[in-house]
Amino acid sequence: MRTSSLFAAHGLAFAWYVFLVYSISHIARKGEEKKPPAVLPFGGPWKFLTVLNLVLQAIFYGVTLLVEAFVLMKKQRIAKSMFPFRDLLFGALAFPISTFVFTSFWILYTYDRQLVYPKNLDLVIPEWMNHAMHTAIFPLALLELFTTPRRYPSKGKGLSLLGIAGFAYTSWVLWIYSVTGKWVYPVFEVLSPLGRVAFFSIGFLIMFFIYNVGEFLCRMIWGDSIVILDIYKKKSK
Repeated sequence: MRTSSLFAAHGLAFAWYVFLVYSISHIARKGEEKKPPAVLPFGGPWKFLTVLNLVLQAIFYGVTLLVEAFVLMKKQRIAKSMFPFRDLLFGALAFPISTFVFTSFWILYTYDRQLVYPKNLDLVIPEWMNHAMHTAIFPLALLELFTTPRRYPSKGKGLSLLGIAGFAYTSWVLWIYSVTGKWVYPVFEVLSPLGRVAFFSIGFLIMFFIYNVGEFLCRMIWGDSIVILDIYKKKSK
């Protein structure tokens, strides 16, 4: 794709995720008395990894748009300095977290939807939004991986950032439980303390595995030593 085409596509992706964040925020504010018990007041929608992932995707595509705007304006030095940050956001956070949300949600939903997405949520969240938050995120992440030239960060840097993000969210979930006495996700209600530890540990292992898969695919598609700015220049011709 030409740089201008990538810029337009990323603009649409950015607008889509901003729209989803706005929509879920609007739903959270509307009709407090109609909220099912599973939607805890404390933390609002920002306690769910799904919603935090939407915010993350909006931030990532915003940064990507900014980088490509500099490329189109021929501000090459600025664009070149921002490529590593953009690729770190994608490799360490945007791709693995989107894939993890997609995978973990649909596995649990297929096994027993009450563990992750109780039926009474259908009264609040329309079906199209459920798929926008839990299904579309994966093909969009794959499309981004295959269409935009990038270099993955060093494994140490990427996995460290992913681990910090995972630890921060786990701490957030535990803090909410300590304040409210209720778990963010119903699945934790049916697990023993040891089962919860195992669940979180397996979640970390899955995310690290996804990171390595993304890194492998990126190298297969773009190679190990690409000069990203040169590829953008070729695509712009």
